[in-house]
Amino acid sequence: MPRTQIASIDTVIIDLPTIRPHVLAMATMHRQTLCIVKILCSDGVTGIGEATTIGGLAYGPESPETIKCAIDSYFAPLLQGLDATRPSAAMALLSRHAVGNHFAKCAIETALLDAQGKRLGLPVSELIGGRRTERLPVLWTLASGDTARDIAEAEEMLDTRRHNAFKLKIGKRPVEQDVAHVGAIKASLGGRASVRVDVNMAWDEPTAMRGLAMLADVGCDLVEQPIIRHNREGMARLVRHGLVPIMADESLTGPASAMDFARAGAADVFAVKIEQSGGLDAARAVAQIGDAAGIGLYGGTMLEGAIGTIASAHAFATFPSLKWGTELFGPLLLTEEILEKPLRYSDFSLEVPDGPGLGISLDDDRVTYFRRDRTTTQFALQGA
Repeated sequence: MPRTQIASIDTVIIDLPTIRPHVLAMATMHRQTLCIVKILCSDGVTGIGEATTIGGLAYGPESPETIKCAIDSYFAPLLQGLDATRPSAAMALLSRHAVGNHFAKCAIETALLDAQGKRLGLPVSELIGGRRTERLPVLWTLASGDTARDIAEAEEMLDTRRHNAFKLKIGKRPVEQDVAHVGAIKASLGGRASVRVDVNMAWDEPTAMRGLAMLADVGCDLVEQPIIRHNREGMARLVRHGLVPIMADESLTGPASAMDFARAGAADVFAVKIEQSGGLDAARAVAQIGDAAGIGLYGGTMLEGAIGTIASAHAFATFPSLKWGTELFGPLLLTEEILEKPLRYSDFSLEVPDGPGLGISLDDDRVTYFRRDRTTTQFALQGA
């Protein structure tokens, strides 16, 4: 019987508007750009994947545009004709021939796992170790930068039982102003919600030491990546002071970096991201290293759309523990839906689909409508 082969790989870039500007230390996002991948197999099964970055190239070395180029020009020729039922073998081939490009690799692995799950009638989570939970707690980021607006937004989330943990993006303003912002929100919410911050590497080490002490005084629960990603020794020094739990995020680029941070005692918590790690399998390895080292686990996001979010959910559902929850709210930041049936958020959590593969279906008409090449043409015609 002939083996099932990878017949073709198609990529498309879509731009989706957000509900509000999303302010980070390195960029302000007014829309989210997704690179969607479809892998058609010779048995007629199609798998879908997604690669998404934050603020184009402001966050890291990949962007949706470079991801599409890497897949179209390098990955697709390598993968075409390979056994589609062996995702791990395909990923091993990519690793031998392509350095880095973790986000692009994650999109390919997601699509291959989605196709294999559909083929076998199993959810992706059951293909990669077996899920331990059906729902994942989901945090919400308050990123307007306006204290009163952020408090009102948090109150609404609590009232509707959508989120009861909140992360604040800080680092663009002086430390005193940022801490006053955090303190006011924590004082308003009190014990009803966890309040955390993400500095996105904006501080140097002395500023971080001062900021951590001030954040501890106002009741902040967790500080994410306060200093530059490569300063592992500095992160270890901050952890040793024990002022507030420190979470590594941008520092984690796969299992090797996780091992380095675990050995150095440079994090209390790991923010595990499937894209940053290089795929679902690599993210699971990061989580296993963290768990073995007694480091808390948190399911991170690159503000992915629905495909990347659910791929992450399948991986996170297999983790040994998720003490710090997840931030899989990416689709809730978007004003437009690209799935036939939206993801299910309720009771402060996200439901992990139990259908085959990723358990979701794209609305192809909506994807076509938001294709960048189509919308660019529309804008040009309107301008003419």
